[in-house]
This record gives sequence, structure tokens and C-alpha cells, in this order.
Amino acid sequence: MTLLYLALFAAVLFGVAYVFRLVGRSATGNAPFFRDMPFGVAYGYMLAAFLLLFGIYYYLKPVDLEGVPQAGVMFFRWAVQGFIMFAAAAFVFRLIFRNVGTEGTKKLFRSMPLTAAFGVMIIIAYAFVSIFAGLIAPYGQEEILGAANIVPGGNPAMGGNPEYPLGTDQIGRDILSRLIYGAQNTVGIAFVTTCLAFFIGGSLGFLAATLGGWLDQLLSRAVDALMAIPALIFALLLITIATAWAGSASWQVTIYMIFIIAIIDSTRVFRLSRAVGLNIVVMDYIEAAKLRGEGLGYLVFREMLPNAYAPLLAEFGLRFCFVFLTIASLSFLGVGIQPPLADWGTMVRDLSQFINFAAFAPNVAVAPLLAAGAIALLTVGVNFVVDWMLHKSSGLKE
Repeated sequence: MTLLYLALFAAVLFGVAYVFRLVGRSATGNAPFFRDMPFGVAYGYMLAAFLLLFGIYYYLKPVDLEGVPQAGVMFFRWAVQGFIMFAAAAFVFRLIFRNVGTEGTKKLFRSMPLTAAFGVMIIIAYAFVSIFAGLIAPYGQEEILGAANIVPGGNPAMGGNPEYPLGTDQIGRDILSRLIYGAQNTVGIAFVTTCLAFFIGGSLGFLAATLGGWLDQLLSRAVDALMAIPALIFALLLITIATAWAGSASWQVTIYMIFIIAIIDSTRVFRLSRAVGLNIVVMDYIEAAKLRGEGLGYLVFREMLPNAYAPLLAEFGLRFCFVFLTIASLSFLGVGIQPPLADWGTMVRDLSQFINFAAFAPNVAVAPLLAAGAIALLTVGVNFVVDWMLHKSSGLKE
């Protein structure tokens, strides 16, 4: 029956799109916009209009129907309100820095699209929270407050407490504080891991491109072997082996995780840096440097690295997202950042029980979504900035 309704909807939309294009051509005197419009574009316009109208209708639906809260409507309203709030904040952020700062930053923000401004704003906000987590968080990340399973919202009638606006977990730790410290631990460790991966992969990639020969073949085949294994499964296996052989203290597991993920992700960086290096090493200025008698370190860090800056910087943003998500996934599986340290992946796992309350108490079910939303928000923000950087480095114009 559902397929029948979908087919009927598609057929009706097909007719509406045809009429839309026909009326547009007639009303505008066969103007080029409608005259040259493919039918697929007209269909897309009608589909977008339908989705917009349906979204408005769904947003205006009551959130409470005969005493039963409509969780879907409430979550949709929160999503729309969050989108509008973040878009407005990004617009104001870009507007401020177009008029405040150095001439270089003003020029940068004038050419920056709103999506990139949103990404820069999110990155700065996360960095600020990570650095000053100890000053911002109302409680410690390990502090047990003696009030377990307090629901978010701060409403005593619903089992909340104004002192803990986002509630507490199963053993009485403040969720807001752990969310703030989670930024410090998850984002900080991901940044360190990404830097280490780039140091290993970039150095070896440029070395292989510069020297070539047996070293290039040896490193390339080793990288091929490592890349053939799924990264998350391989990291899970290696961390399990390391904890069994060398100790399983929480700080030890974190160290294992950093080095293992850095080595696994350095293979992707190696591939990129080697490919870029092979294009640079044949340039005339490299030959001139060799004739001057410059050493290998000079060739790599003074000649090749500055000319590979744009693609490597864009790759750094993408690689940071993958490392960040890998750490959260490992923590969700119980082998990543270990307690008592706060981590967003662990918080999603520990608070997943609150999802059972979504049908009759949507504000309670939001608890595990906070950490998941923090992960998603940073990932989207970094990708927006990376897309903008790739566009700038490509030399394309709007």
C-alpha cells in the first residue's frame, strides 16, 4: 500500500511539474529561464515546494494531542529552531569579522560563504570549550553528586532538578559537565592523533616521492596491506591485543588508541603526500635545489611542503573528522577513552536507555542525542570549512 501511495504521489507531482513549466513559459512569454528548463529541474522545484509546505504544516502541528506528547513534532521543531538559530549566529559572526580584525581577516570573511562562517564559528566554539572546560563546567567530570538518573529539562514535576539542567547519569554525574569535558577529551585527543598521523604519513610520503626506488616500493606495499583491512575493525583488534599484552589502565588504553589510530590513518596521508610529492619532485626548482647541494630535509620541508600546503590542509580537516568519529566509535564499543574521563561516544552508550522514554517524554530522550549532536555538529562544521578551502585552493570562482 505504501508503494502505491508513493507511486500516486510521484505521478501527481509529475503532472504538477509539467503544468508549472507550461504555465511559466506562457506567463513569461517563453522567457529563456522556462523555455530552456529541463523537466527534471521543474520536477525538482515542485518537489522542493512540496517538502517546504509539508515542513511548515508539520511544524505547526500541536506538540500535545489529547495529553500525549508528539515526539516527532517536538524533535522536528527543535531541529528547525536549531537550524535557524545556527544560521543567524553564523550570519552575525561573519558580519562582525567583516568589520573587525586585520585587513587580511576582513578580506577573508568578505569572501567566505555562510556555510564556511558557520564551520569556523563551530570550530572556535569547540576550541574555546575544550581549552577552558575546567572553568566552564559547573562540576567535575568524575564528581558523583548523589542524585542519579535525573532527567533533562530541570522540571521537578518530570523528575528534573534546576541544579542539573541536562540531568545526571546512572551514577549521579552531571551530564552538562561531562558534555563540556567530553569536548576537551574527544576533540583534544582527536587533534593530537590527527597531527601525529600527518607527521608520520606526510614525512614518509614525501620521503618515498623524493628518494623513490626500493624505499618507495616497500612503503607503498606496506600501506596497501594496511589499507586493505577495515580501519575500525583493525583498530579494535590492535587495541584489544595491546591491552591484553601491555596493561589495561585507562591512560594506557588512551595511549594505545592514539598511536594505533595515528598509524592506521597515516596510510591515507601517505597516499596523498606521495601523489602530491611525485608531481612536485620533477619541478625545475627541485632540480635547482639538488644542484645547489641542498639536503633531503631542505627539499622536503622548504621546497615540497609549502607547495603541497593546500591539499594537505584540506586533507587534515577531513582526516580530523574521520579520526574524531573513529575515537567516538571505539569509545561507544568500550575500548576507546576509558572512565572516569568523559567522552561523547561513551556518553551515547551510557545514556541510550533514555531513548525508551521518547514516546511519552521527549525531553528525557534528548539526553543521548546531546553527545551525538555534539559529534555531528563538529563533523559538519569541519566539512564546511574543508569544502571552502578546497574551493579556494582549486582557483575556481563563484
